[in-house]
Amino acid sequence: MSISLCFTPFSSHPHPLRPIPLSRPTKPTSISSPTKPSNPPTTIVRSANKSSNSDHPTVAPAKPRWEDALSTAASLYPFYVTAGGVVACLRPSTFAWLVERGPASYSLSLGFIMLTMGLTLELRDLLNLFLQRPLAILFGCVAQYTIMPAFGLFISKFLGLAPSVSVGLILLGCCPGGTASNVVTLIAQGDVPLSIVMTVCTTLGAVLLTPLLTKILAGTYVPVDALQLSISTLQVVVAPILIGSYMQSTFPKVVKVVIPFAPLLAVLTSSLLACSVFSENVIRLKSSMLVASLSSDMSPLLRARAILAGELGVIILSVLLLHFAGFFVGYISAAISGFREPQRRAISIEVGMQNSSLGVVLATSHFSSPMVALPPALSAVIMNIMGSTLGVVWRYIDPSDSQTSKVDE
Repeated sequence: MSISLCFTPFSSHPHPLRPIPLSRPTKPTSISSPTKPSNPPTTIVRSANKSSNSDHPTVAPAKPRWEDALSTAASLYPFYVTAGGVVACLRPSTFAWLVERGPASYSLSLGFIMLTMGLTLELRDLLNLFLQRPLAILFGCVAQYTIMPAFGLFISKFLGLAPSVSVGLILLGCCPGGTASNVVTLIAQGDVPLSIVMTVCTTLGAVLLTPLLTKILAGTYVPVDALQLSISTLQVVVAPILIGSYMQSTFPKVVKVVIPFAPLLAVLTSSLLACSVFSENVIRLKSSMLVASLSSDMSPLLRARAILAGELGVIILSVLLLHFAGFFVGYISAAISGFREPQRRAISIEVGMQNSSLGVVLATSHFSSPMVALPPALSAVIMNIMGSTLGVVWRYIDPSDSQTSKVDE
């Protein structure tokens, strides 16, 4: 998942006939609007606390080409997890070196991901953004911790999932928003600053809300130790973020050198984490249902149909339905509440995309059944494919209703 939180959002009112390139331009684009002087550009995250004395946002200098190359490589997260998932299916032993050292290796991996996130955070700017649009941020956070947990419980009951898989799906729904949502929001011409602040707020709130909601909703399936879940979340999520933010303010020169590499390293680590857990469950699924039902002379197509028709297919369907509900209901609820189109897209994407890595770590650390970690591991692949597809579709749809919405923050 991409961790760099310093995106320059697109204008809320782009020209409808101007195509938007898939990659970030190497130089900031200057958009002149002589006929609409009353519509200034949206706030730039880095200059949120500096733009009050100027009519124009501060323009950052052009990045070197090698930094743009690193950013482009980091944006290929869906490709990495998809390719890794294929490798995990064909050769699960590829990830054995990390699986054998779990769950400690999983916790360290997530801690590293969160540390890179903290290195890119400017807490003062985030506080200013929160003060500028508190209603949208609070609405998004409430939607995150109500829509996804509720649908996690509903889908698990509707599909009649096994208890361990139900716990995994509910745990996934109770996780905070994933940082990959920031990149997808940028692609979709959504409200990027809103997406960033929502990600940070839901991540910090996960210390209390994720264990509490998991215990309430999944406690009927298996015993859930909410206190230990809370401590683990504090250790592997909040502490690394705060340490990274402290390092940024204390050693700015060193952090400035490291930051260009941080998103790509975090993306690769997240992909490795998800695919390792997936490979662990692939071995179990093969031994439990494929050896007895599939003959070696079956064609690849028939073999794939048999796999999807079994237990794995139902789990994949449950994860698909959960994320679809997050995207759809998140957007509809934001639209009913009167938010502008860029904010609707940001809230929809933020609600629909979870921090699946946290779900993997909590599942492997606190539940005895390895099947609990399977929904979060599958989510890393499915969620990013769905989110990226939605972002590309929205990229070519002009958010033109932003002037007529009720909520205009």
